[in-house]
This record gives sequence, structure tokens and C-alpha cells, in this order.
Amino acid sequence: MTYKLEAILWSMALPGFAQLLNGKFIKGIVYIFLELLVNVNSHFNMVILYSFQGNIKEAIEVTNYQWLMFYPCLYMFAMWDAFKDAEGETPPYSYLPFVFGAYFVTIGLIYSPTLKLGQILLGPVWLPILSLFPGLLVGHLLKCMLMRIKIQ
Repeated sequence: MTYKLEAILWSMALPGFAQLLNGKFIKGIVYIFLELLVNVNSHFNMVILYSFQGNIKEAIEVTNYQWLMFYPCLYMFAMWDAFKDAEGETPPYSYLPFVFGAYFVTIGLIYSPTLKLGQILLGPVWLPILSLFPGLLVGHLLKCMLMRIKIQ
């Protein structure tokens, strides 16, 4: 069994890797297959390449949003699954930051072709990444509130 941080980091590298490390081979292979399916059909590698090169308009043009919309939930669910199965205690409500992270990244992706921060169009990589942080924060705050209510 992997530790929770190790599971998260391997899942960030590629969904399914942590499941393989945890001995969940079928689940790991399914996550890897789904990640590759969504990645190829959404043209996500080209989207990432164009975004890192600063060619946001090209990134938007090449993006298949119908496929890429699956990516945030698949990615965050695979991370949650790896976290849950890893060694160590899984606190109650610890899934909430993952869930809200997926929600907010998806919303960031929806608005990525048009939403500008000032005059800057961030596109389908940078806006969803920036959207992850408020999602994690909301999920964590909700988790803390529910833990406090449960304890008292």
C-alpha cells in the first residue's frame, strides 16, 4: 500500500498509477484507459502544448470540449480513489475537496474560451487550473464545517 501523499502524487502524474501501486490492477488499467481515451479525443496534449507556448487561441480552437468536459471528474475521482485506498486513516468528508475541485475545474473549463482576467484570456488549461484552488478551498471549508457539526 502507498501512503496518501504518494497516492495523490502518482495520480497527478497519470490517473490509475496509484491504483496499480495499491494492487488494484483492473481499476488502475480502467482509469489509464479512460484517461487515454479522453486525452486523445479531446486533443488535450495539443491543448497543453499550445497553452504552455502562450498560443491560447490555438489551444481553444483545437480543444474538443465535448470530450474534455469528462477529464476533471475522471482525474479528481481517480485521485480520490487512490487517496481512499492508500495506507492511513481516511477522515470523514475527506472526499469533499476532491468533489468541489472537480466541480470548479469543470466550471473553469466551461468558461475558458471566453472568460478573461483583465485583458488576459487564460484558455482551457490555465483557467481550469486556477479554478481548482477555490474548489479545494470550498471543499475543505465544507469538510471542516461538517466535522465541527458532527463532533459537537
